[in-house]
Amino acid sequence: MKRPTLFVCISLFAAATAFVAAPASAQNPPAQSGPNNNAVNSAGQNNSDAPVAGRNSFTEGQAKSKIEDAGYANVTALKKDDKGVWRGQASKGGSATAVSVDFQGNVNSAK
Repeated sequence: MKRPTLFVCISLFAAATAFVAAPASAQNPPAQSGPNNNAVNSAGQNNSDAPVAGRNSFTEGQAKSKIEDAGYANVTALKKDDKGVWRGQASKGGSATAVSVDFQGNVNSAK
């Protein structure tokens, strides 16, 4: 009579252990840390010296704010081009220049 009880206890323990261990082995591996190509960068952290083409979800107002956050003033004539880059005119340090904002939030001036 003790053997069936022992068998049932061992079976329940094995089933419980398999149930607990199964979710841990079914998890996805962690994401890779590279290539550090953020969709939106923090202020002042361009990851490109030229605008990067891509689908841009910034509104005109958000693009203008990004340019102003980069130290430009008098932002005008913003238009999104066929590559998804917002382009316009702005001034910095008293000089007017062409500026752009790409889908990653990189603000660049014409050089």
